[in-house]
Amino acid sequence: MKGFVMKTLSDAFEHTLQDIYYAENQLVKALPKVEDSANGKKLKSAISEHLKETKGQVKTLEKVFKSIGKKPKGEKCDAIDGLIKETEGIMKEMKGEAKNAALLAACQAVEHYEIARYGTLREWAKVLGQSEAHDLLTEILDQEKAANSKLTNLAVSEINKG
Repeated sequence: MKGFVMKTLSDAFEHTLQDIYYAENQLVKALPKVEDSANGKKLKSAISEHLKETKGQVKTLEKVFKSIGKKPKGEKCDAIDGLIKETEGIMKEMKGEAKNAALLAACQAVEHYEIARYGTLREWAKVLGQSEAHDLLTEILDQEKAANSKLTNLAVSEINKG
């Protein structure tokens, strides 16, 4: 949609859907590197589990596109690219328990971004009368909230012990 002026909520919905589709696909590429860089079985497992979930979310997003009569297409997302770049810096520059704590925090930053995007998309789908898209986006939003909760529990119980 470069050069395209968004004038309607439907335009904004489609653009934001393309944005999150790009983001999820970038995460599918980035998460294996994050998992390799993490130390400890529980953190590696949490990242691996989220990678599987993210691949499923890509497929669910493709159903959302289909439900609104559009082909799945990504639109470059500067926010996710920045979050991934920040995570890559952590992987290169940190060691030990600080690295795990920072990686977990970076994963949560991604979750918070996704929760914000999916929450918005879900509500826009509702306003636009896209009930199938609304239901599919609610499913992803619930997964993202659950993933964030798991990361918070892992941070509190294991990683942020200093």
